Amino acid sequence: MASSSDSSCYTVVFESSVEYPSASELRSGLEKGSDEVKIDTLRKIIISTINGNPQPTLMMPVIQFVMPSRNKQLKKLLHFYWEVCPKYDENGKLKQEMILVVNAIRNDLQHPNEYIRGASLRFLQKIAKDQELLEPLIPTCRSCLEHRHSYVRKNAVFALYSIYREFEHLIPDAAELMYTFLIAESDSSCKRNAFVFLAHCAMPKAVEYILSIYDSIGTLDEALQMSIIEVIRLDSRSDSTHRSRYIRCISELLNASSHAVKYEAATTLTTLTQNPVAVKAAASSFISLVIKESDNNVKLIVLDRLDSLRSKHGHVIDGLIMDVLQILSSADMEVRRKAISIVLSMTSSRNVEEVVLFLKKQLQKTQEADFEKAPEYRQLLIQSIHVTAIKFSEVAASVVHALMEFLGDSNNPSALDVVAFVREVVEKFPHLRSTICEKLISTLSEIKSGKVFRGVLWILGEYVESVPDIQSTMREIRKVIGEIPILASEQRLLDEAGGDAEEDSEKDKEKPKAEGGGRPKVLADGTYATETAYTSTSVARLEAVKAAAKPPLRTLILGGDFFTGAVLATALTKLVLRFDKASKDQVASNILRAESMLIMTSIIRVGQSKFVTVQIDEDSNERIMTCIQTLSGLESQPAVQEMYLEDTKTAFTKMLGAQEKRAAEKKDAETTKAVAIQVDDLLSFRQFSKKTADDAIDYDEDVGRATGSGEVQEDFMSNLSRISQLTGFSDPIYAEAYVKMHGFDILLDVLLVNQTANTLQNLCLDFATLGDLKIVERPAVYTIAPHGFQSIKATIKVSSTETGVIFGSILWEGPNMSEACVILNDIHIDIMDYIKPAYCNEAQFRSMWTEFEWENRVNVNNPMSDPREYLKHVMKATNMSCLTPEGATSGECDFLSANMYARSLFGEDALANLSVERTENGTITGHVRIRSKTQGIALSLGDRITMAQKDSKPLSV
Repeated sequence: MASSSDSSCYTVVFESSVEYPSASELRSGLEKGSDEVKIDTLRKIIISTINGNPQPTLMMPVIQFVMPSRNKQLKKLLHFYWEVCPKYDENGKLKQEMILVVNAIRNDLQHPNEYIRGASLRFLQKIAKDQELLEPLIPTCRSCLEHRHSYVRKNAVFALYSIYREFEHLIPDAAELMYTFLIAESDSSCKRNAFVFLAHCAMPKAVEYILSIYDSIGTLDEALQMSIIEVIRLDSRSDSTHRSRYIRCISELLNASSHAVKYEAATTLTTLTQNPVAVKAAASSFISLVIKESDNNVKLIVLDRLDSLRSKHGHVIDGLIMDVLQILSSADMEVRRKAISIVLSMTSSRNVEEVVLFLKKQLQKTQEADFEKAPEYRQLLIQSIHVTAIKFSEVAASVVHALMEFLGDSNNPSALDVVAFVREVVEKFPHLRSTICEKLISTLSEIKSGKVFRGVLWILGEYVESVPDIQSTMREIRKVIGEIPILASEQRLLDEAGGDAEEDSEKDKEKPKAEGGGRPKVLADGTYATETAYTSTSVARLEAVKAAAKPPLRTLILGGDFFTGAVLATALTKLVLRFDKASKDQVASNILRAESMLIMTSIIRVGQSKFVTVQIDEDSNERIMTCIQTLSGLESQPAVQEMYLEDTKTAFTKMLGAQEKRAAEKKDAETTKAVAIQVDDLLSFRQFSKKTADDAIDYDEDVGRATGSGEVQEDFMSNLSRISQLTGFSDPIYAEAYVKMHGFDILLDVLLVNQTANTLQNLCLDFATLGDLKIVERPAVYTIAPHGFQSIKATIKVSSTETGVIFGSILWEGPNMSEACVILNDIHIDIMDYIKPAYCNEAQFRSMWTEFEWENRVNVNNPMSDPREYLKHVMKATNMSCLTPEGATSGECDFLSANMYARSLFGEDALANLSVERTENGTITGHVRIRSKTQGIALSLGDRITMAQKDSKPLSV
């Protein structure tokens, strides 16, 4: 903070809101007070000066009564005071009193105490813009370079550097002075400061110094080594004749003990040369840093740099893939995930077997009890092996059987990933189908999850083809489902469990069972509840039968998982149909068909009984009944048989093709950059360009991006579309706002026009917000001349993806001090500015759909006649991408169901499911279900869809 626009203050001082004493009281405190009172008084004067009340009359008392003191705390406060006090008079000339101040500073610079000397030198850095003050002090500063204490010499270098940066003519021989000092200096921090000074005032001298100590650079202090690397980087941008010596020097620094030096050396080496040996050495240093560094953030940064290096020199560093795999020993999952992604991009047919072998060993280690974050890491490894095996078919056979050991894993996501992998392998590699199916058949009894059962049963139904395999599958299914019919066997167990209890229950029939204290239980309708011993015994027996150990698939069905029962019915139908085609033994075919129909009817009957947790749902019931009807008329339904045996497999093949196409398109989009070339642009011949440096890192460009100077400027028409009118044309003040979204901030640039012939005094623009918006700074008070203009800026912080509203008013004082007010129109901050289309796979979508608790259901009633056009309409209105493959939405059909996904700038996920149908009169009806983790996104997206249906939009930006 400063008292005027051109004065500078470099020291942050705490400001309190207490009342400041008068000038006479402050003068009295300086004259008569003790050191403690003077310290308190001087602190109040400093804060008062910072707040715009400089009190120039107190400068002489400060000089008279504070400056002669030997108290070190007072001297420190004096430095703060000289920094902020007004040093020039109204004519811009240095005040006479400052001559005394300069003389006192010169005495402090010659003080025998090294702390006072050093503190005074540090103070000079803060007043380095006042030439008249500094000029008499230059000789004393130079003499401090020869002081015996390193603290004084170090600050003397900094002080001279600050002065030279502002006024070069005050130290014309700075290069020779610093070079001589550097050669004679022994303290590492002083040498580092002097070298930085030398690098900025005379780069050739800095290079000369580097060459003079070339052989001892590896033994220097860490800070000096970092400065030397910086100078080498800057000097190498020109055609330096010392490039080869620089490369050798940087290569030696790759072995430095400091991690920071090693990282900077490796980064700089890639800018100096593209030699494969150097690139490989830099990559090895990055890998070593990740393994040895303890900070996970540093590991991620270095891995990003390694990934960037790999993208430009993949053929060189692919041989280091086994070293990169050692990074997986880190406990942090983000580091592991990043390392795995780099490994997958480095994997080739030459090293794929070694990579897969290492991943399989890591997978076995996750089964150890003390392994950290085993479930997450296991899932990551399974997904990585999945990607590798699909990409390199030669290793698929060696990993698929190892992964199938995890089908019975208690960690459900890992088992589901294995099922997805097996399903893809069994489709893409027909020669592995028989062995995979045999392994799946033998693993059925180990599976615990309904989702895993569904995946395995689908694979068996589609890809078990030979007669012996079908019979083997049926035997295993009988084992995992237990005795059938299910209802009869469960009833028999219940009867057996209740044999002895029935005799005792006859004696206690209709005996009321009271609660504690002899008070009967009263039901909701006001009647007394009675419970017979017979009833309670029956319930207990039923619960005991339910809790008895049962085969896994039977347990799932009795637990209410009838979706799995419906998948089992479909798999049995496919097996029977395929057996009927492959076998000529009609008796065996009929036996198999009858047994399958018995299992299906048994599932339906037990689903309607008291033995299940929940009753069977209508969809599962209908699907199982369809399977029964299909099996009851095998000969008369060839079209249905084709649907079961061919169409589902064809649909899965199309789905895999669509996924591969999307992945290829995404990869092409990442690797290909569209460059518009004008006809009159210069031709660039790559062969003629310098091959001396890798352009991977441009530090100036990085700084430009960080400061925002490299942003693309918006065109004029785009700006006009973001203007919102806040008041009417007939109001005394016309106001309009240009609203610009900038990351997580909203910048309001409001133009005010005084449409009256009066001066508007104390005009205040007051804003308020609804939603997760926060006003960072409130506009000041203004005075606007008749028919004058005023531009006011306000910044608003956005903290989440919710539709927000900005509203407010303008207050001012007109003629005769009368107050007036104009209410502003609302500005709606649209959620669409923060939501971008994104992509996730089916498993991720289903997982999030189950997890997210907020749902908004929007009914659809639209005059459009084409469901696909309505889908595009919704996607455009909500900025969501369609996850359903294009092949699944093609063709003529009156029904359409599609999943959509988007992600906000804040990392929030938004899911949607569109289910619509075309009615007889040509309109679209149905609903859109939106789910998210927060209520705001679900409601806001629902509002967008509703408004898109009405073709009406609010005042939005």
